[in-house]
Amino acid sequence: MSNQDQQPADALINTTDGLAYWESIAPDVNGMLGGFPHISKVDIQGSKNFLAKLGVGAKKRKVERALEGGAGIGRVTTGLLLDGIAQQVDVIEPIQKFTDELKGKTGVGKVWTMGLEQWEMQDGGERYDLIWIQWCVGHLTDHQLVSFLERCKAALDVEKGGFIVVKENNSTSGKDDFDEVDSSVTREDATFRRIFKEAKLKLVQVELQKGFQSSGLLPVRMYALKPE
Repeated sequence: MSNQDQQPADALINTTDGLAYWESIAPDVNGMLGGFPHISKVDIQGSKNFLAKLGVGAKKRKVERALEGGAGIGRVTTGLLLDGIAQQVDVIEPIQKFTDELKGKTGVGKVWTMGLEQWEMQDGGERYDLIWIQWCVGHLTDHQLVSFLERCKAALDVEKGGFIVVKENNSTSGKDDFDEVDSSVTREDATFRRIFKEAKLKLVQVELQKGFQSSGLLPVRMYALKPE
């Protein structure tokens, strides 16, 4: 058994390597989706349907302010969150050339060009009705992810029923898998549930994204979370 096999998958994450990978990626939808740009429409619609079941969007409630973690060039920012879901979206994204695509766009508020593990809500800062985190937490260790979710929880506007959505690939190998290409981890559903519990977040809804199977992609789950 190799040393890599003996370590927890998240122990192999190297932030510098992960940033270098994304610095090499073109700032377009093809780059954001790893060569699968055709899934974007299905992905966005699945997210809209999920939020509608939670009473947001689809001609239902429109939230005042949302936060997006790992925004990339804003595919989800503009295609989902600013399309009938939220009036304003603040974003966190570590790659400068990606955040350059977002600055100045109508509806985009604060832009933090930093990693999720570095982001902290300032005292007296805005509170969010919705925090959307998609296809990015694989670059965080389990400990970093728990800590980030705890900070997100503190940034929710609980009085308005604020909630967090995590949308991520799930491993099907029976364990969490490390990817050397972008230095990230694909977690099992069970690992996500353990991490949410550690962050003292309760699951209010879980759904499997439909329409990806024909593309040979891993299962993608959406987890809606509220403070315990």
